[in-house]
Amino acid sequence: MRQNFVWTIRVYYEDTDTGGVVFYANYLKFFERARTEWLREAKVNQQSMTEKHGMMFIVKSTAVDYHAPAKLDDELKLSVVVERLGRASVQFMQEAWRINGTQRELLATGRIKVGCVDTGGFRPGAIPDEVLEKIKSAG
Repeated sequence: MRQNFVWTIRVYYEDTDTGGVVFYANYLKFFERARTEWLREAKVNQQSMTEKHGMMFIVKSTAVDYHAPAKLDDELKLSVVVERLGRASVQFMQEAWRINGTQRELLATGRIKVGCVDTGGFRPGAIPDEVLEKIKSAG
């Protein structure tokens, strides 16, 4: 499994509150985007998974710890690590870091559990075999 996927983003005005600090819930958006890019790199097409298998990923649970604030115009590095892979779920450990030259500062850590459900009734189901294999072999 991929142990060190990193995706870079920039903090925009829309991501911040009136003080120029990233609004706490936006870290979940940042983490979501990084996981999507991780899946894309692993050759997992979520739209195809929905159309071909009638299955999709949904967020089951989140836990985020905040360590320092990100601010307007900061460049952030978001990491994605698969912590646990089950038959119907994936648990990710993610981090957001501010990078400024050679300085790195940990801003937030998140543990996000994603489940696989059918598109008809949102009932839990197995991750399609071909998707599971791509996740296992990513990296």
